[in-house]
Amino acid sequence: MPEVEEKVWTVRDCLDWTMGYLKRRGQDHPRLSAEWLLCAATGLERIDLYTHFDRPLSPEERTIMRTGVKRRADGEPLQYITGETSFRGHSILCAPEVLIPRPETEFLVDLVLTHLDERVIGHQEIERHRVELPWNASVEAARQAEVARQAEAAAAREAERAGETLSQYGDGHEAAAAVDAGEAATGSAVAGEGPDSSDDSACEAHEVQEGAEPPVSARVLEVGCGTGCVALSLALERRGRVACVATDISRPAIDLALRNRERCGLAPDAVDIRFGDLIYPVEESERGTFDVLVSNPPYIPTAVMGGLPHEVKDYEPHLALDGGPDGLAIFRRLLDAAPFVLKPGGLFACELFEGAVEDAAALCRGAGMVNVRAIEDLTRRPRFVFAEIPPRL
Repeated sequence: MPEVEEKVWTVRDCLDWTMGYLKRRGQDHPRLSAEWLLCAATGLERIDLYTHFDRPLSPEERTIMRTGVKRRADGEPLQYITGETSFRGHSILCAPEVLIPRPETEFLVDLVLTHLDERVIGHQEIERHRVELPWNASVEAARQAEVARQAEAAAAREAERAGETLSQYGDGHEAAAAVDAGEAATGSAVAGEGPDSSDDSACEAHEVQEGAEPPVSARVLEVGCGTGCVALSLALERRGRVACVATDISRPAIDLALRNRERCGLAPDAVDIRFGDLIYPVEESERGTFDVLVSNPPYIPTAVMGGLPHEVKDYEPHLALDGGPDGLAIFRRLLDAAPFVLKPGGLFACELFEGAVEDAAALCRGAGMVNVRAIEDLTRRPRFVFAEIPPRL
């Protein structure tokens, strides 16, 4: 009796079958899930899947795919299945027992960087590249809002620069000549005659020229670091100018953050990761030395926990989610701790439950903090509270 040949599964076959299967199992984004599972199994980028439709999967790749599809069909988050995610373009390892980074927290990093640039270390022109992932149903709206915000900011910067050029050189022919000279300089930089503009250069420290003063540096304390994505992003995107201390009470989180620090190529003096509750790992000699205290603490009100999506409430750690009756249990402790770790004028920045942001801002005002702001995320929901320690008189 002749042997029956085993079916050869190509990228197209796996993609089509997985999409159909996950759709039947009720997954909201079956195509995205199928794509990311195939990427994890084959090592291909998403765009490469569509240029390698006829590529057969090896037996090992099919085994990885089968396991991943079953886990995803059961509702397990993609980031736990693939073991990684992208946060602000940085590759971050993910693992069960540690909260998965969210797009809202990417924007928290943006806000903190803006504060550091404007108030502590000075501006730097750094381009940030991000990779979209299928986080949740609202991610597309958030990304679109971010694109619009960045376009508005770029237009405003361009108008400001044009105004500065014209005011410097006066009207008429002199101004036109100055603009032409600027365009010529830009053209030569694009042609490769200017500074290196590769992606890697965005994370390189600025060299200090001989005789110049060293760049101003900032110290940031992150409480509840989880994967370490916030502290690592701050240190990477202001390499050599921002040093972080990151704490967490979860051993799995600390272990994962240490692995991510190594993955990002950062030294312990750039991001010092410490096990312990809130600010207790901060040494006495470090009190009052931090420019920023930033946290994405547990903030879901206990009564809301039961209504969270299945893949959140049944897979992600409740220790990192449940914020007590009003979602502000940990926030209150951080607010009490802020004056002991921050410098005068230092920033206290927290990501919070949208229904608790105004209450948190009121607590900050009641504690004597100044410049208190409730800030929306990219989907226009109240999400962050920023407040400052009063400056020393």
